[in-house]
Amino acid sequence: MKFFFFHLMPYAHLDLDYDKTYPGAYLTLPNSYYDPKKGSALYHRYLDELELADELGFDGVCVNEHHQTAYGLMPAPNLLAGALTRSVRNARICVLGRALPITDNPLSIAEEFAMLDNLAEGRFIAGFVRGLGTEYHASMANPSFSHARFHEAHDLIVRAWTETGPFAFDGKHYRYRYVNIWPRPYQTPHPPIWIPSQGSRETYEWAAHPDRKYTYLITFNPAEAVKRNLDAYARQCETYGYECSPHQLGWALPIYVAETDEAANREAADHIEVFFNKFINSPAEYKLPPGYSSMASYKYVMETKFKVREQFLSHAALTGNGMFVCGSPETVSEILARRFDEMGYGNLVCMLQFGTLPGELTEKSMTLFAKEVMPRLRHLGEAPIAASAAQ
Repeated sequence: MKFFFFHLMPYAHLDLDYDKTYPGAYLTLPNSYYDPKKGSALYHRYLDELELADELGFDGVCVNEHHQTAYGLMPAPNLLAGALTRSVRNARICVLGRALPITDNPLSIAEEFAMLDNLAEGRFIAGFVRGLGTEYHASMANPSFSHARFHEAHDLIVRAWTETGPFAFDGKHYRYRYVNIWPRPYQTPHPPIWIPSQGSRETYEWAAHPDRKYTYLITFNPAEAVKRNLDAYARQCETYGYECSPHQLGWALPIYVAETDEAANREAADHIEVFFNKFINSPAEYKLPPGYSSMASYKYVMETKFKVREQFLSHAALTGNGMFVCGSPETVSEILARRFDEMGYGNLVCMLQFGTLPGELTEKSMTLFAKEVMPRLRHLGEAPIAASAAQ
């Protein structure tokens, strides 16, 4: 199993009474709530935590993209990834991921990611997403073109990485007379591509195709929904005529580790509740703009994820439904090993800082996880991955 440390970089100093006046932490929350001096210190603290993950032996460190929100202060994750290439010397550096449909120039992403792959000397992982519904309000991109723009931008980027230029690209949404990026990626034929997803059918059918076989990463879902989605991806691989390997499956979730179960629950409860009930909070119309998904996907999201989130999510509810794993090293190891038996994931993306969790508790949890949990789980999935590689 591979372990990745994922950071959202939330604005941890957020006035938590904001929701008495504003409906959510996205789009309409005035940026007067942001203090640049406190925010600057947070950026450096969070980069320190990502660098610590490398020192502790995590296989990768991850950043991502969000706009106009206190939920994550990373509108330009390539800047942070670039900074990390000079200090993170062993772990892979992952951008999970760039929202392709909201950009008018996806060729710039091909160039930026190729630069990052060179700076990281081949340790870069490219994540591509369609972006949350809120990103379409922030960018004024048309959500009804989301799938089409995503696929076209993806095809352009992969061709730019793998084909000798210059060549012309004449798509419906993007057109270029010259595609001829300098530099080319360090990795051949290109950096690994991961697809973080909320679980739409269209996404797993596309990601599992034999031409791609991309790592499919499920985020922020109850464990039952994670299993259902990873199983659906694996079945789709079988439909295409091959067996899904654990390295194609990923699970991303917040985790907290302390010396005992009692200490972990006491230290994490308030912070995880703030994260799910304050930072992620936004009206449904922000998250699901018209045309963003198919009716089947809308129905699935409303009946699963939104049904869960329409109520107050207590620490007990979050640990009960598997959206949060919390406890001693022994407890956390047992839960994650049991979930591996159920799901078969080979990549665990750990959000060990969440919401208002302070630096000292984040560092303690990271250290305990790396030193006492990772060694107990590292062997999981080795045989299927070896068999898949041999095949």
